[in-house]
Amino acid sequence: MIQCEGLVKIYKTDDLEVVALQGLNLAVNEGEMMAIIGNSGSGKSTLLNILGGLDRPSAGQVRVGPWDLLKVSDNDLVKYKRDTVGFIWQNNARNLLPFLSALENVEMPMMFSGKLDRPYAKQLLEWVGLKDRMHNKLTQLSGGEQQRVAIAISLANKPQMLLADEPTGSVDSRTSDIIMDIFRRFNRELGLTIVIVTHDLSLAGKVDRVVAIRDGLTSTEFIKRNPNLDGAPSLHESGGIDAVHEAYVVVDRVGRLQIPKEYLQALAIKDKASMEFDGEKILIRAPKSLEGETA
Repeated sequence: MIQCEGLVKIYKTDDLEVVALQGLNLAVNEGEMMAIIGNSGSGKSTLLNILGGLDRPSAGQVRVGPWDLLKVSDNDLVKYKRDTVGFIWQNNARNLLPFLSALENVEMPMMFSGKLDRPYAKQLLEWVGLKDRMHNKLTQLSGGEQQRVAIAISLANKPQMLLADEPTGSVDSRTSDIIMDIFRRFNRELGLTIVIVTHDLSLAGKVDRVVAIRDGLTSTEFIKRNPNLDGAPSLHESGGIDAVHEAYVVVDRVGRLQIPKEYLQALAIKDKASMEFDGEKILIRAPKSLEGETA
């Protein structure tokens, strides 16, 4: 569903150039539900905006289904955003019109695309647990209920992929669990591809794969050992993992990998390392002293 290779995004002003993505590689299968994590400034939201058609890549390759997002025209990009991708923001005010009812909000994107389907709009609100609240104005709904309306809106035009930027960041833990359960249901029953960007490591127990981004590159993946096991968080605040997920270091096509920073610090490795291959495994060590060696 998603294929990124050497993806680069550079933001330029008159006197400043910021490289947000510097050759990122990522593949997401159709029907997969996965999460992207990373510190502030790591590039994860930039990646989501590119996948959502909200920002243009600077270089590299990025394809979503049949769409080449590096070369797509402005007119086709509108069609892509309307028909292929649904987007949910942490700030649900970007999804919602406060003077309309929940049902009218869900119907609005249908009207823009000329495909008003009230029975389907009602069904979406039932799926997110708002059957008895669909005629309420947004001011009559809690923050968690408004976020569930936003989820229904994102699916109004039956997209193939759902992108969620910190979807549980402004709700309590109980509502967060409800929202993640809704995502899982849509993923399983509709075959919807779902990509969630979050800094909340506890969400990892709700998805099958977690990709960590560091300095604009994919660095580590955590893959659930048993995809049928849901519920328990698998990543802790320390960054460690428990038995639910297997951790992998990502290697790109030319053999580059990102070694976790805490490993390098523990070995006092700065800019060079010694590497040996013993026939079965690769060993990385702090470099031996270079004193006495000739140039």
